[in-house]
Amino acid sequence: MAERLERRVGNLPREEWTDAAREVFAFWGEPNAWEEGSAKNMSMVLANHPPLAIAYSTFGKHLLLGSTIAVRPRELIVLRTAWRQKCEYEWHYHVGYALKAGLTMAEIAAIRDGWQSPVWDGKDEDRAVLRAVDELIDRSRIGDECWALLSRHFDKRQLMDLVFTVGNYVMLGWAVASFGIPVEDGVDLIGFDLKTRSGAEPGSSSRPFED
Repeated sequence: MAERLERRVGNLPREEWTDAAREVFAFWGEPNAWEEGSAKNMSMVLANHPPLAIAYSTFGKHLLLGSTIAVRPRELIVLRTAWRQKCEYEWHYHVGYALKAGLTMAEIAAIRDGWQSPVWDGKDEDRAVLRAVDELIDRSRIGDECWALLSRHFDKRQLMDLVFTVGNYVMLGWAVASFGIPVEDGVDLIGFDLKTRSGAEPGSSSRPFED
């Protein structure tokens, strides 16, 4: 497990729940969120700054639900970025999303090893995506060779979405670590070792706005 985070920016206290803050709670369509607040610490922390929260959530909604990139490469991006940054919050949720997207537990485990793992032999698109994440984090640029490999699988708009997706989850990892946002109490946390607190097998889960 990652080291315990210091809560520097806490969940917005109820006495500060303005209509603008309630719009943040309700943005992702949670039942009763306007009245009761969000069940997610992320939304409750971002509600401390509603204009920023709505702007960021609108961008995030595009990347989660309107992106030109298919779900599988998106989950590869998020999980590799979360692993590189040791962002337990995003790792926990996106393991479930990745399983629903069809990734196997063996593939999710190999995301930790990166694009050179033999698990990606014969999976050129997956390998190129993981390599792109590493190059952006390490060099702030996708190199020419990796760009050429990506271009065999993605068109111009998809490549643009890919770069912005990596950047989004790097930024989100900064926020989680700097604000000290923990995974919610009572959640059966999936650790970086892919074991849960309860010992149960990790299961698939739906992303926001999915049935």
